[in-house]
Amino acid sequence: MIQKKYILIFPLIILLLSSCYSYRHVGLLQKQNKHLPKYEEISYEEYRIKINDELLFRLITSDETISRLIAGNQGISGSQSNVSYRIYPDGTVDLPFLKNIPVVGLTLNEAAKVIESRFKELIPDAAVKLTLANKNFTVIGEAGTGVYPIFKDKLTLFQALSMSGEITYTGDYKEVRIIRETEKGTEVLEFDIRPASIINSKYYYIYPNDIIYVQRNPASFYKVDNYSSFITLISSSLSLLFTVFFYFR
Repeated sequence: MIQKKYILIFPLIILLLSSCYSYRHVGLLQKQNKHLPKYEEISYEEYRIKINDELLFRLITSDETISRLIAGNQGISGSQSNVSYRIYPDGTVDLPFLKNIPVVGLTLNEAAKVIESRFKELIPDAAVKLTLANKNFTVIGEAGTGVYPIFKDKLTLFQALSMSGEITYTGDYKEVRIIRETEKGTEVLEFDIRPASIINSKYYYIYPNDIIYVQRNPASFYKVDNYSSFITLISSSLSLLFTVFFYFR
């Protein structure tokens, strides 16, 4: 009878000890240790225009007629287009007065120079500024759900997650994914968000159209994330423990 009692008590103790989160499980920017992967540091690469991207462009010129034709009567010194221009499957874009401009694979600065050189054939003092209309990222899973704007260059993973809310206690810090469209197709980057070496790694910066997915931790059902939950778990476990103990006395 005593052996049966201990057989039932032992799993309860194991469950209790495994039900709490520690810094090792959920801490960010942890120093390198045998439990964490080490990521290679790489240089930041600017975003390159892809098929189906949408461009907003600003044509700066002293030619009042051109300014009015492109964006209405918005002033003599420049014009700003509020219309986005989609990149065609052949990698080109059509703009006012210009057709079939190849831009896929170029950075925004490179594309602006290409477009500007084409405009200069018509307007000697033309200057062009480009930006993306679809400059957003998406978060799903255990870090909130929503679509958010990329408000700055070199937006980091931590800044992106701060916009959607922190990773919940049910999230798996070891299983974070970024779904990213590349010239070669869809790429899924899988990584552990905890090590400090994630800074300046290929997982660190968020690009337009990225999807950040934080997987649910399979063990989260048994975990507690705060003091009140811990007290509740202790009380329930002790109650069950005493019930088992007195039952087998």
